[in-house]
Amino acid sequence: MANIDVRLLRYFIAVAETGHMTRAAQRLGIGQPPLSQQIRLLETQLGVTLFERLPRGMALTDAGQAFLADALEVVRKLDQAVDDVRRVAAGVKGRLSVGFTSSAALHPFVPTVIRAFRSDAPSVSLMLDEASTGELLDELRDGHLDVAFIRQPQGNTGEITVVQVLEEPMVLVVPSAHPLALTGRAGKAAVPMAAIAAEKLILYRRRAGQGLYDAIIAACHGAGFSPAIEQEAPRLLTTLSLVAAGLGVSVVPASLMRMQVEGIVYRPLAPPPRAPLCCAYREGILAGPTARLLDHVHATAASIAAE
Repeated sequence: MANIDVRLLRYFIAVAETGHMTRAAQRLGIGQPPLSQQIRLLETQLGVTLFERLPRGMALTDAGQAFLADALEVVRKLDQAVDDVRRVAAGVKGRLSVGFTSSAALHPFVPTVIRAFRSDAPSVSLMLDEASTGELLDELRDGHLDVAFIRQPQGNTGEITVVQVLEEPMVLVVPSAHPLALTGRAGKAAVPMAAIAAEKLILYRRRAGQGLYDAIIAACHGAGFSPAIEQEAPRLLTTLSLVAAGLGVSVVPASLMRMQVEGIVYRPLAPPPRAPLCCAYREGILAGPTARLLDHVHATAASIAAE
């Protein structure tokens, strides 16, 4: 099997397209004698004559004519491969898998980042997945996800880098007929944390959102009481339905206030528990679409911090 340098193919194509050794040399930016030597080397490697040497130029032989089509295709594919790999390295081509928790997805930060990335890199195949924080971290470790937007994880996050991008207050959710729904200035005054000491609390299941769960419990303890947990919901959004049904009250990130559910009222808390929003990704060298998405994460976080 001939081991042919791709440069020889480019030299051959130039001579074939110009039909003249001198003009091909000028096009390639090399001397005519070296080009002539390279064409003879190619013919020797192939074991065929590619050109008829004419008094005023070069004409392809039948073998040369047949070889030209294949040489053009090889060079085209190589150029395309080089362009593709450079575009992947630059983060504008390839595939990116992004995960998020349900509460993270409801914060404007996440769709803002995704929208900016999609506008910046429309050729990247973007795959989205929703799961709990623990499940998303496992998918990151297994290589099924590249980036995940989560709340604050607890415990071991080995092999995963977790960066907090912002923090938001948490708010109280009560049934619309609940006394706390209308307390103080038509329901706009903050409710003291201690005011929910006697309430039945509905929380997002701890193993699915340990960071949020623990922040709420810590805020209750800080207010001097241990909460009476009525129920743990499998999804954060489920807590809103359970509150609307009158089964208790809940504490959720303020970004969930975008969910207007009939039968519930959101109230600010004092002092409010804090709900961080984090971006998680595998440790190691960052490149391609992952690095490009993280650039948008940092830029968006900086923009919010400057407001």
